[in-house]
Amino acid sequence: MGTLNPVGHTVKETWDNLIHGVSGIAPITLFNSDNFLVKVAGEIKGFDPAHYMEAREARRRDRYQQLASAASKEALETSGLNITPENAARVAVIVSSAVGGVQAIQDGVQALLESGPRRISPFMVPMFMANGASGLIGIDTGAQGPNFSVTSACASGADGIGMAWQMIRSGMVDAAITGATEASIMPVGVGGFDRLGAMSHRTENIPQPFDKERDGVVMGEGAAILILESLEHAQTRGADIVAELAGYAATSDAFHITAPAADGGSGSHAMLNALAAAGLNLDEVDYINAHGTGTPLNDASETAAIKRAFGEKAYRVPVSSTKSMTGHMMGATGALEAIVCV
Repeated sequence: MGTLNPVGHTVKETWDNLIHGVSGIAPITLFNSDNFLVKVAGEIKGFDPAHYMEAREARRRDRYQQLASAASKEALETSGLNITPENAARVAVIVSSAVGGVQAIQDGVQALLESGPRRISPFMVPMFMANGASGLIGIDTGAQGPNFSVTSACASGADGIGMAWQMIRSGMVDAAITGATEASIMPVGVGGFDRLGAMSHRTENIPQPFDKERDGVVMGEGAAILILESLEHAQTRGADIVAELAGYAATSDAFHITAPAADGGSGSHAMLNALAAAGLNLDEVDYINAHGTGTPLNDASETAAIKRAFGEKAYRVPVSSTKSMTGHMMGATGALEAIVCV
């Protein structure tokens, strides 16, 4: 596993800070927020892409791509997976992003309006493509299997991991570099989400998942990458196996473009279907890592979904949202939370 996020630059640092309640939420520094009602975010402090790649290469990559490449380096190093010409076509790269390089888009539009089309960066398109991080990781590592990004809003990271799981189970590939990345703490990103009515305007004691005084999302950024492989492949190469991804499922409310259905019906079906795919029953669930965005609508709907799926056990199984410390990393949030669960 590998990650850079508001509470750590590595998996170990992230875990140590999470279990000690260290918050990554602080005043915005990535841009001037004087004219914004949103004043805080979960930024990655002290990130220097030159620690992970050549400066020239860093300039050709959007921040969300830089973060993904850095996290993938840690994931590959800790996994011990060696990608060679002999196995390269059997290693997929499924690294997702909900919005891709929004900073590159904003910079391109600004250059166009201020100086004309010839001042747009020739790297703008590969910098903003949602699958750009996945493609660059393929180039960085030499992995030549299927390579794409899943874009399903906040579920992008979780769905990308699920797709990688299904491809391995089908026999299409032996292993996958998977997860997600996001870096949308910039004027258009923060301003757009705030206009959606989803962002908190507080500056202290936020975000507050499941609190009755919760008032919205605090945006975070980061990347989280996992190395998945079949059990046989892992055992053959003597891998240090840290967890089994036993099941995956997904549903949709088919209700509203931004608001969840209040009854939590589709969410409960996703949980029950994932348990069925894993061959597990409700009593075998020891912990639920909730989406827990801190918005009035999400947390109520998610509570209803958990109660519908788990019945009386919903009152006994531990539930928490690590967004209380990391903020909402948008498409990358499910991937980081998968690492937290491991």
